[in-house]
Amino acid sequence: MTETIRVVRNAAWVVGWDEDASQHVYMQDVDVAFSKGGILHIGASYQGRADEEIPGSGLMVMPGLVNIHCHSGDEPIAKGLFEDVGTAALWGNALYEYSALLDADEDAKAACQTVMLGDLMRSGVTTHLDIASPAPKWLSLAAESGLRSYLAPGFREAQWRMAGSHRLDYEWNTAQGRERYAEALAFVDKARTHPSGRIDGVVAPSQIETCSEELIQEAVSEARSRGMRITIHAAQTMAEHEELLRRTGETAPAKLERLGVLGPDLILGHCIFLDHHSWTRQRSRDDLARLAGSGTSVAHCPVTFARSGMTLESLGAYRRAGVNVGIGTDSYPFNMLEEMREALICSRVSGRSVFDLDTRGLFSAATTGGAKALGRSDIGRLASDAKADLALVDLSHPAMQPVHDPLRNLIHCAAERAIRDVYVDGEAVVKDRLVVNLDYGGAVRELQDAQKRASRRAAQNDPQGRPLSVLAPYSLPLARRA
Repeated sequence: MTETIRVVRNAAWVVGWDEDASQHVYMQDVDVAFSKGGILHIGASYQGRADEEIPGSGLMVMPGLVNIHCHSGDEPIAKGLFEDVGTAALWGNALYEYSALLDADEDAKAACQTVMLGDLMRSGVTTHLDIASPAPKWLSLAAESGLRSYLAPGFREAQWRMAGSHRLDYEWNTAQGRERYAEALAFVDKARTHPSGRIDGVVAPSQIETCSEELIQEAVSEARSRGMRITIHAAQTMAEHEELLRRTGETAPAKLERLGVLGPDLILGHCIFLDHHSWTRQRSRDDLARLAGSGTSVAHCPVTFARSGMTLESLGAYRRAGVNVGIGTDSYPFNMLEEMREALICSRVSGRSVFDLDTRGLFSAATTGGAKALGRSDIGRLASDAKADLALVDLSHPAMQPVHDPLRNLIHCAAERAIRDVYVDGEAVVKDRLVVNLDYGGAVRELQDAQKRASRRAAQNDPQGRPLSVLAPYSLPLARRA
């Protein structure tokens, strides 16, 4: 069967790739031809066969964004509930006390995943890494979406347990953890054989402090024997940081170095509280060197942590130290461009300088940084040897006007509102701002009932039995009815 060749004619702006300089570059008034086979041409007038021509005078063509850390699961139905809460005794983080309160049923999980996939695509994402508990439709929905997907079924041996609102305990069940680990290996082996060719598995010990050292080492060994990526949440909270010090006297990177786990196939989720961070007790600066020297990647997801008043110090500093950093959205709003904007702002605030990170460095993190973390050189850039994963940005959108530097306009102002079309492997997954392959609208409508169902169970899931009105009070008081 002949592949459809699409050509963006005379694109006003293109984010191309300079192979000699190994960097993104702007190109103006050029043609971009692509098909399922990849990028066919970027440059002056394309003379080959064209099955579909797209007028490019009002467009910017850019590589699809690479999201290396997100969670479908229950996240979309947590929207509007816990943004103003946290546990004071755990440095204000809401993760441990509130994340387990919502438990989505099967229908809700499918709706949550559909909304997440739709929101990612509408913000220019063409590749994503989703860490979740396997649900019946997890693999099929990822495949139907048309996205390039890395699915990471999480497993762990310990559950978090809160004593009141003042102490975090760990409830260990090694047998159950091992069972989940076996299920995860079976799933990732199945995922990578999917006929679409766009799906792969990732081995994911869920958190560094909820898995034994033996399980982490065994899981990493299994991943490496399969040639798969590994991802672990590490150095993500001060509670975890202090727990590791209590157990071993080590920071997360130091522990993983001792275990022989660090390496270019490992992605550490968040990796905020390293030995240089101002909140920690350490006054050394060894962890960044450990990460850089081993080639370990970091998945930086600023929005969800900034909501709790914390941030990595700083994205610019990690990059200058030689650490490969990619961007992830973690939880809602699953808007990669908004996440990138927050990453830039947080980096400049924590780095105390407008020069800590610029738009070029940020865009590289969200494209080639993520691609490198996944071991890919054929995504995250537009070049003749790359996949046809790209986004078309509407330069006529009011938020993109006036145009001097279109990437700055997109990231600092317009975000997903200016993303018109998105292609993966040369096929549209977003067309005229609408998700092509999934019932995005139906899933959005399902979220309201899904949240209500999950919220009714919140008090049962809370160790203190508090009702939702106490756990998630309205931001404004309700007026009395007349």
